[in-house]
Amino acid sequence: MSSSSRYRFGAFEVDPHARQLRKHGVRLKLYGQSFEILLMLLEQPGEVVTREQMRKRIWPEGTFVDFEHSLNTAIKNLRRALSDSAESPVFIETLPRVGYRFLAQVEKVSSEPAAEANRAPIAAAVPDAASTADPDRDANGARTGPPATGTWWQIPVVAALVLAAALGAYLKWLRPHARSAAESGRIMLAVLPFENLTGNPAQDYFTDGFTEEMIAQISPLDPERLEVIARTSTMVYKDNHAPLDEIGRKLGVEYVLEGTVRRDQDDVRVSAQLIRVKDQTCLWSHQYDRKLSNSLALQEEVSRKIVQQIQLTFAGDHPGPAVRAAVASTASPEAYDLYLRGRYFWAKRTFDGFEQAAGYFQQAIAKDPNYARSYAGLADTYAMMCSWNMVPKGEFVPKARAAALKALQIDDTLAEAHTSLALIVENYDWDWGTAEKEYKRAIQLDPGYATAHQWYAEYLTWEGRFDEASTESERARQLDPLSLIIAADRGAMLYYSRRYGQSIDQFRGVLAMDPAFPRGNFVVYPYVKNGMYAEALSNVDVQRRASGESDWLLSMRAYVEASAGQRGEAERTLGQLQELGRHETSDPQLLVWPYVGLGDKQKAIDALQLAYASHSNIITSLKVEPAFDPLRDEPRFQDLMRRVGLAQ
Repeated sequence: MSSSSRYRFGAFEVDPHARQLRKHGVRLKLYGQSFEILLMLLEQPGEVVTREQMRKRIWPEGTFVDFEHSLNTAIKNLRRALSDSAESPVFIETLPRVGYRFLAQVEKVSSEPAAEANRAPIAAAVPDAASTADPDRDANGARTGPPATGTWWQIPVVAALVLAAALGAYLKWLRPHARSAAESGRIMLAVLPFENLTGNPAQDYFTDGFTEEMIAQISPLDPERLEVIARTSTMVYKDNHAPLDEIGRKLGVEYVLEGTVRRDQDDVRVSAQLIRVKDQTCLWSHQYDRKLSNSLALQEEVSRKIVQQIQLTFAGDHPGPAVRAAVASTASPEAYDLYLRGRYFWAKRTFDGFEQAAGYFQQAIAKDPNYARSYAGLADTYAMMCSWNMVPKGEFVPKARAAALKALQIDDTLAEAHTSLALIVENYDWDWGTAEKEYKRAIQLDPGYATAHQWYAEYLTWEGRFDEASTESERARQLDPLSLIIAADRGAMLYYSRRYGQSIDQFRGVLAMDPAFPRGNFVVYPYVKNGMYAEALSNVDVQRRASGESDWLLSMRAYVEASAGQRGEAERTLGQLQELGRHETSDPQLLVWPYVGLGDKQKAIDALQLAYASHSNIITSLKVEPAFDPLRDEPRFQDLMRRVGLAQ
């Protein structure tokens, strides 16, 4: 089929050349293997595409994946993007043990884009509303829960205007501060994902390795003058050929480095070019032809050559430090690839994502037991699982600590490992001095590591040092401008500093960009403090309809109802929460919120004492949590603050 044609079926349209899926003109998130499977099905509508055909095209020989798991996951992601059902399919029919068939009528059309698509309003940036009520989203941005009721177009006009305004406020914060960077003499650079021209998706790990290597080597060159955008933000542009001016605007960069990798047997050709965004002038370009004996050694060699060119371009009379050693530090390409996959799933901040991340990090360690970054990734995963998955801290924190210390034993110059250890001693040991020392050491080692700035900002928030926290939060955003977790943590910081209106705007913007992002639901708490009880209850209801009832949602609902003066309803909801706790293990912090809302200070402090004994994360917020203000004069609360090391 010609690349100048597109496919249409129902409300959907697919542009193979741009690799985009749209519904009602709104772009949906569908990438990689899921998108490739959709193309295969659309090329043969009504015909069976066998599993073997898919394997040969998408997972050829030499691909390091579990084919069955990968195929099932890709199909599942595709169905979710299309709001399709395996049991009652509208689009994709499964033929067990054989393959799949596309059922809907498909139309080929010219790829001349409609003018309306190019002038879509801001609201069109909101993900398709068929998925806006669901709190879980897969790697392709599709829902993981049952289909939501209603559509975007059924949202009341007032709600749509509020959402658009929130998105605008979020984008205003998200918009990089290019002027301030220019005024400080700082150069902002994005390393775009190197393009795989081999024709073999199995070589993606090789090209992704160049991207990672470039970022890791350029970041420490001259952090006072040159800043590099984090990989999590630039990888959005993998297989997404957005205009350079758009990329520059969204990432806030003045320069981009882009490249391609072509591999033929043992011959590798790497092409790279440095482009100035404002006039799209190519400042230099070069081609590197090498023989492939060790892929990571080749990455290191070519990366150093490119970095030296960048250094010469930007240094002038200010040469900066020498190029550092390769970031990979592993002789195993498979270990490196598994590490990158682990970080991808870790960044999703979902229950399933953390479990998948842990699996990939463990596989990476098995491939290369001396690769420090895999241990740091595993430490971060175990530590975050204690907060997000509510797994027993007594079991997982020791594993996290052991992994972080192992990473440091292998490489004590690894910023990721110092950041991992800082998070553990902060959240579990409440050792504030060691945590700050480790965060500062991480930032000193790698000023371009966005997560170190992000978590250090959170640490400073717990200490009530809001101005410093704001500075670190902004540094994290500049380094990783498209990160939703950094944006959401900014919203939490605004809440703790009592700037409720700004916090609400920030969280609304996050949810407008991805309604399924779990941390975005923290907006309930600034809603309550701002007296917006109806909005808070509505948010809880949306979560419940999408994911079912849970102890967290019962705790949240009881707190909102009590704060709104609905005492009877709050007590009934609290009863449901207590009944659920008799059958399932719950975090004691869940009882804190209903008691605080009901004004029962002593029971709230009792619950906080239990939370202290179990090292619940709520304890880190004792000093700054606005909901605890009525408790601050209580002797038992003051004693708890002293034991945690947060006393005034």
